[in-house]
Order: sequence, then C-alpha cells, then structure tokens
Amino acid sequence: MLKVLQGWMQRYFSDEEAVVLAVILALGFTVVLAFGSMLAPVLAAMVVAFLIKGLQGQLERLRVPRLFALWLVYALFLGMLGLFLLVLVPLIWKQLFTLVNEMPRMLGEWQSVLLMLPERYPEMVNEEQVLKVIETARSELGQLGQWALTFSLSGLPILVNAMIYLVLVPILVFFFLKDRRRFQLWFRRYLPRERGLMKQVWVEMDKQIANYIRGKVIEIVITGAASYVAFVVLGLNYAALLALLVGLSVVVPYIGALVVTVPVALIGLFQWGWGDQFIYLMVAHAVIQALDGNVLVPLLFSEAVNLHPVAIICAVLLFGGLWGFWGVFFAIPLATLVKAVLDAWPKQPELQPQVSPLM
Repeated sequence: MLKVLQGWMQRYFSDEEAVVLAVILALGFTVVLAFGSMLAPVLAAMVVAFLIKGLQGQLERLRVPRLFALWLVYALFLGMLGLFLLVLVPLIWKQLFTLVNEMPRMLGEWQSVLLMLPERYPEMVNEEQVLKVIETARSELGQLGQWALTFSLSGLPILVNAMIYLVLVPILVFFFLKDRRRFQLWFRRYLPRERGLMKQVWVEMDKQIANYIRGKVIEIVITGAASYVAFVVLGLNYAALLALLVGLSVVVPYIGALVVTVPVALIGLFQWGWGDQFIYLMVAHAVIQALDGNVLVPLLFSEAVNLHPVAIICAVLLFGGLWGFWGVFFAIPLATLVKAVLDAWPKQPELQPQVSPLM
C-alpha cells in the first residue's frame, strides 16, 4: 500500500511547480472557507472590478489615456450603482413587503378552493389530504411572518452592513482597477521562477472567468428587463420582484428556470385564475426562457464551457453549499478551474504492458 502511494505521489507531485500550485489552490480555498464572510466586500469588489476592467481595456486599446479611461469606467459603475439603489431597490422592497402582507388573504382564498376539491374529485383527493396541505401552508406562512418580523427588528445591523458595503466596495473597486498591475507584480514575487504550468492555468481561467462573469451579468440584466416589460404589459402584480427572480434564476443552470416558474405561475393564477391572461403570462414566460437558453446564452458565451451537465450540477450543489450565493454564481468557473488544473497537471506517461508476440 505504501509503495502504491509513493508511486502515485511520484507520478503527480514530482514537479516543484505542481506542488506550489497545489499549495496555492489549497490555501485559497481555505482562506475563502474560513474568512469568506469577513472578506465578502473584498470578494464583491474583485468581481465588479473583473467585470468592468474589460471595458477599461477596450478604451485603452482605442488610445484613450489610461487615467481618463479609468475615471470614465468608474463613473459609469457609480451611475449604475446609484440607479440600482435609488430606483430598483425601493420598488422591489415595497413589492416584497406588500406580497408578505397579502399572503394570509391569498392563503384564505386558496383554502376555500382547495376544500372544494374533495367534493369535485373524490376519487383523486380526500379531505384529510387537503387539510394536511392547508396546515403545512399555514405553518410555512407563520415561519415567513416570523422571519419578516425578525428581519424588521434586526434592521439596524443589516443597514449598518449595507452601508459598509456601499462605502467599501466602490473604494476597493477603484483601487483594484487603478493598481491591478501592481498587485500582479507583488503576487509574482512569491511565485517560483519557472511557472509555465501556472501561466497556462491562469491564461485559460482569466479568459473563461472574464467571459463567464460579463456574460452572466448581461444575461441577468437582459432576462430580468425583458421579464419586467412583459409582466408590466400584462398587468401582473409584483412585476419588479418577479422579474428580479427571473433574472437571478439564470445563475443556476437547468434548475433556476424551473424553480422560478412556480412563483410566477402562482401569482398569475391568484390574480387572474384559469383565464386568458394567465395563459398569455405563461406563454410570455416560456418564450423568454426559450430565447434565453437558445439565443442569448450561445451569443454571450461564445466560448462554451466544456463541462458535462452532471459536473455542472454537482459543482452548483457543492460550491453553493459551501459559499451560498457566490458559490452558486462561481460554480461553473470553479469547476472550469478544477478541469484546467487537471488538464495542465504534469503527468508521467504510463508504462504500456509488454505483450507477448505469441498472444
């Protein structure tokens, strides 16, 4: 057993650069797991800086002075942030609490509808099953109301955290954009001189992550905006809140589109019943999802991530369980990182078994 382990170590960890890369990756994952909540503003600022540095690079390639391009991109970021905080957040917040207050009335109306099912379909549904469903719904609604009360009582610490983010993240984004080359030079000082493996992995990941983050943010904005326009035209209640959910649902591959359909259908069904408006709503929602999956995604993600769907789902479950929303958001880039490391990892050629000429 020891000999087998030594052979495995010799095969995969005989290269010094491979050992250093393994240590860096292990250290990075450990830092994020242990201090991720404390470093959340830094990680958020890195994501934003990585998202908009491409625009700065495009301006510099058009011979715009570097400092002017920096301030132009940074002003655009601050403008988008102000628009989100002053327009979208109050609207979504208002609709969220209106929905929470409306839920008891919605449950009461649905209760009367559900109690009629045993009379109409006695061979499929009995009264005991309906009462159990109603009791479960009441329990979940009670927990939701308790959460809303707790959330409102603890609003001051949440407001303080939000203010910290609003102050720190823009400052960090500015310095990440301004001094990114200095940070790169500082980090390289601690790497070995021979770093062909690291460079190969970094070049692939820099390209993949930049493509993924920019494409995913654009997909969220386009899908959410299209859904909001469709919901407003149809007159659906809580249009901004549901459009935000539809936009964020694209973060989770395969599963998000199915999950977000449930609240959209329930709100539409409660508002209009089984009528033409409800059918129009579901058709519009299905068209947006189909265009997103078959047109928007191929256009935005021109360099397809070569990962099996099972690997993508496993990555979403694993990293989402470890890091929450950010883990889900970066599940595909992290899975791509693992694949890139495995592909670039130095391997000794396997010995081919000697075949007897008589066989």
